[in-house]
Amino acid sequence: MTIKRDHGAVQPGIHWGPFTLRIPGVHVGLTPSVHFQGGLLLLATGGATAPLLMQYFGVSFEIAWTVMLVMFFWVFAQTFLFGDVYSAGGIAAGLPLTLVFLNGFDPGPEAIRAMIAVTLVVSFLFLFFGLTRLGERFNNLVPATIKAGIIMGAAVAAFQSEFDRLPSMPFTLVTAWVVVLGLMFSAPFARLPNSRLKALVAANAMLVAFAAAGVVGLIAGELRFDIQWGIFVPPLGETLDTLAPWSVGLPSWSVILSAVPIGVMIYVLAFGDLLVADTLLKEADRARPDEKLDIDATRSHYVLAIRNLAQLVTAGPLVMLHGPIWTGVQVFLIERYKKGRNVMDSLFTGTTNFYLMAIPIGLLMPVLGIIMPMLPVALSVTIILTGFACAYVAMSMVSSNISRGLVLAIGVLTAVMGPAWGIGSGVVLYFLLLGREEGQPAGEPHEEDITDELATRDAEASASSSPSLQRS
Repeated sequence: MTIKRDHGAVQPGIHWGPFTLRIPGVHVGLTPSVHFQGGLLLLATGGATAPLLMQYFGVSFEIAWTVMLVMFFWVFAQTFLFGDVYSAGGIAAGLPLTLVFLNGFDPGPEAIRAMIAVTLVVSFLFLFFGLTRLGERFNNLVPATIKAGIIMGAAVAAFQSEFDRLPSMPFTLVTAWVVVLGLMFSAPFARLPNSRLKALVAANAMLVAFAAAGVVGLIAGELRFDIQWGIFVPPLGETLDTLAPWSVGLPSWSVILSAVPIGVMIYVLAFGDLLVADTLLKEADRARPDEKLDIDATRSHYVLAIRNLAQLVTAGPLVMLHGPIWTGVQVFLIERYKKGRNVMDSLFTGTTNFYLMAIPIGLLMPVLGIIMPMLPVALSVTIILTGFACAYVAMSMVSSNISRGLVLAIGVLTAVMGPAWGIGSGVVLYFLLLGREEGQPAGEPHEEDITDELATRDAEASASSSPSLQRS
């Protein structure tokens, strides 16, 4: 029997320091109907970076998948252990920039130490700006044009990496790109009459893209599935022996210093994710007066620092760092939450149940037999969507032609030459071409407007969720 909360109160839990533990089935009700879909979606999209661990760190699939399972635990910990109200995820926009940085190091221990350096820098930034509460002030000091250039850098790097991957699986990847972009961004599809089928397809755009790519890849001979019975036993000891800082050694100070520009960029992107999350949650808080959503940016900074450092010492570094929000899931859950307490008792009910079964499902060998060949496709879809979204957000942040040109220049320099060149050249070009911008140019959207637009677009795609999810 779950503990009930009073009307207008924060969801009950066990307080420890600034955090709150909420035990599934005790402080938060269980909703089995979303366990399987949530688990599969987290495995397919979150686990998509496993091939990158194999490529850059030179590890086996077994080790890479073990790192992913540990990542899923720390993603889930944001909800049940630390009590943060966001639907946790990774800093997806930072992934293409991270790959640009790692390309400067040899695969294996050298790249592992480089990623440890990035993790330490980003974790330090989260702790520093959390303790000093200067995160918002720092974010406001960075001009919108330079922030847009950083975001554009992620877009250019994303498309560049996928065009390099295209020759290996041309039919499979093109199918996945066309289907997912068509379902998520197509104006003609959006104008089709609303129907049960359209709602089902729109709510599961990524799964539909994976299925279509799987069929095409199988026919074209680009994919092969090997499904076996059994349970996957994670080689935790071997994983730590291969990836832990005490096994490969700490990075040198020169590597740490070289990681500072990429760390700053990733922090700026993560802070943007926090702005998006706050916009979505404040809207949800207004819609449901029966529950008080405890939004605390300082606590979130602590949680992100802890999650990234804990990942480092329990399974080694990730290629995509832990971030505050998985936007698509957050929007989907909020839309259901806004329908009332009879649909979703607490927002924590949604996040807890969506993440709860990812690890148990990820240990089933038949599931792995289906997921393993599809991981490169899932990675490609994730990066293409990141690139597409980053490109239109970056361009929406500026209005003048000079600013647009500067945004593209910073983006290309970041993607081709690296984060240090992107930031350094971007600052110089900013003052040469624009000087010190006085206020915000007419017609240029404020950051809050951009987050509202993102929320609206995601909500339109997720509001018409599948019937099975609406009943859960």
